[in-house]
Amino acid sequence: MAKYRTSPMSAPQVPERPTLDGLEAKWSARWDESGTYRFDRQRQREEVFAIDTPPPTVSGSLHVGHVFSYSQTDVIARYQRMRGKAVFYPIGWDDNGLATERRVQNYFGVRCDPSQPYDPSFVPPESNEKEAIPISRPNFVELCRRLTAEDEKTFEELFRLLGMSFDWEYHYSTIGSLARRTSQVAFLRNLERKEAYRAEAPTLWDVDFQTAVAQAELEDREVKGAYYRLRFERADGPGGVGPGAEGGAVEIETTRPELVPACVALVTHPSDERYRHLVGTEVVTPLFGVRVPVVAHRLAEPDKGSGIAMICTFGDLTDVLWWRELGLPTRTVVERDGRLGEAPYGAKGWESEDPARAGRLYAQLRGQTVRQAQRRIAELLGTAGALVGEPRPITHPVKFYEKGERPLEIVSSRQWYMKTMAMRERLLERGRELDWLPSYMQVRYENWVEGLSGDWALSRQRFFGVPFPVWYRLGSDGEPIEDEILLPDDSQLPVDPSTDVPPGFEESDRGKAGGFAGDPDVMDTWATSSLSPQIAGRYLDDPDLFATVFPNDMRPQAHDIIRTWLFSTVVRSELENDELPWRHAAISGFILDPDRKKLGKSKGNAIVPSEPLERHGTDAVRYWATSARLGVDSAYDEQQMKVGRRLAIKILNVTRFVLSRATSPATAERPAALTPVDVSMLAMLASTVRGATEALERFDYARALEDAEAFFWRYCDDYVELVKARAYRDLSDAGSAAARFALATAL
Repeated sequence: MAKYRTSPMSAPQVPERPTLDGLEAKWSARWDESGTYRFDRQRQREEVFAIDTPPPTVSGSLHVGHVFSYSQTDVIARYQRMRGKAVFYPIGWDDNGLATERRVQNYFGVRCDPSQPYDPSFVPPESNEKEAIPISRPNFVELCRRLTAEDEKTFEELFRLLGMSFDWEYHYSTIGSLARRTSQVAFLRNLERKEAYRAEAPTLWDVDFQTAVAQAELEDREVKGAYYRLRFERADGPGGVGPGAEGGAVEIETTRPELVPACVALVTHPSDERYRHLVGTEVVTPLFGVRVPVVAHRLAEPDKGSGIAMICTFGDLTDVLWWRELGLPTRTVVERDGRLGEAPYGAKGWESEDPARAGRLYAQLRGQTVRQAQRRIAELLGTAGALVGEPRPITHPVKFYEKGERPLEIVSSRQWYMKTMAMRERLLERGRELDWLPSYMQVRYENWVEGLSGDWALSRQRFFGVPFPVWYRLGSDGEPIEDEILLPDDSQLPVDPSTDVPPGFEESDRGKAGGFAGDPDVMDTWATSSLSPQIAGRYLDDPDLFATVFPNDMRPQAHDIIRTWLFSTVVRSELENDELPWRHAAISGFILDPDRKKLGKSKGNAIVPSEPLERHGTDAVRYWATSARLGVDSAYDEQQMKVGRRLAIKILNVTRFVLSRATSPATAERPAALTPVDVSMLAMLASTVRGATEALERFDYARALEDAEAFFWRYCDDYVELVKARAYRDLSDAGSAAARFALATAL
């Protein structure tokens, strides 16, 4: 049992009216001045507890969900310090990516146009114009840096108000020089080891953001649509099949009739008796007269629609899989702007039974948006007698970019990729080695890895991000020679190929025949964030520090980014360091509104955390946050915050009473005459300490809080009331000395 010593000269000064007001500013400054949370890098690895803290996205303001999850992590960090560990607890800002760009565009009324020259004296407009002003990429990046710097100050103020025990000396930003250099060095090593490659391939594409999107950034949204039943004529004459088929027709159902000109095959399940005899034959596309084969594949669904489907390039990810595995041709019609482009009927790959007619009909679709083309082709199909009945309304899941507003398209484009498909088994093994908190979150990771449909698309067609450190030699025609890439030395990094020059060239060679061109793309934001252990641990510049903190002990994060941040970090550490990046993954839940919907800025129901902090105080808000267990979605509950504030006030009040009774030096050691009541309370205290310690060793801060709070109220309501009269007696009274000792020890 701990000893309690005090004296009249050093008696704690407790105010007459205990209050929580003003504590945050006072203690934040005190902790800074004294270096309370500074990491002691002289300690050995076994004496260190390292946390890979999530770098929040800097795009406006934090929301109350950040308060929720970061408070939970902070309890664990503080506990590890209490156990004598040197805690490596850095914080970073994720300040590159689409969210930041959109905020800058809206805030300043500008848009990035890389063809514009740099204007060193550019001043953004005072108010947003109706039409965004085009500015150069360097000017746009300057505005991004300016706005994120302001946002980051606000973020830091809030985290300090929240009492987060970060070591601010190790803070970083994902657009900073350290992060850019680390990301570029890692990419060049991936390239050298042939783990990264560039290829023309079907790419998920957001037509509004005008960028490629990775599989991990998708979300399904239920949208209204319709099934259109279309008639394909058999190329070898009569013998129609399928429900409602007549003569030599095969009927299919599709939600995307505008992709008929992109059709390359019909597909059926190998075991479907209705269509087995058609496999190996050909049908003719309605309107455009293109012969396409009927093929079989295990993923065709006999019970969906008519049981036979149209394969287009490309309507969805299953089309991509069918196209790749069956070796089908490519006829893409949807362009990057979301409109239908050229379809050169009569040319190789676009053969038609009547090219002139096909061209005339397609001309009525060219240049239209997908939605416009869908309406028009339905009219054309109806006129031609190829539309069977009326479209059947449905509601179905459609792929969106998680930040996008229109359904994704799949276009053919040249992108950088990481070879993740070949790593699947190894990544699954790594997932089994990791300690998941709670354990059932492991299945989300495994489901994601097992469901990968392609390699990780690394590149984004944006501007404010980490550039690929690559240039291309230009041929005599001024076009890039794709297989003649130019790379910098590590000593040059970080570089920006749009402004920096490759070794052996001059700026005057840029864009000229025989000269060079910089890679215009930037890395996916996760390609940088996935290196957070290496960035925070100064992997490239401080090997001693990195050896002391890597692999980290803990990665705290929400469950929705298991497929993005957690997965990509495991990938990068496996490739770069051949081991897991951390030992434990602590997965937090979401904050829900009263309708059980996730709170978030994108949902329009986010709560600014400064409001509850001002109303209830930091301790009350942290009490609410740490009452929820890991992995569990929890409702935003200000009533619970009120309970937390009352608890904090009660702690101050009982402290005032206990310290007013325990100011004598006479009871430095445990008195011999403890009463059964004293012994019982102290035994309960010891049990609480053991239970809370065991819970926190399991990262179960909520259970530790429950145990400690339950003891505290029994201490106040039972023990303090029982011994109050004894505590007021003279210290010469053995019962009084025992009561004061027990009161102070428990406090």
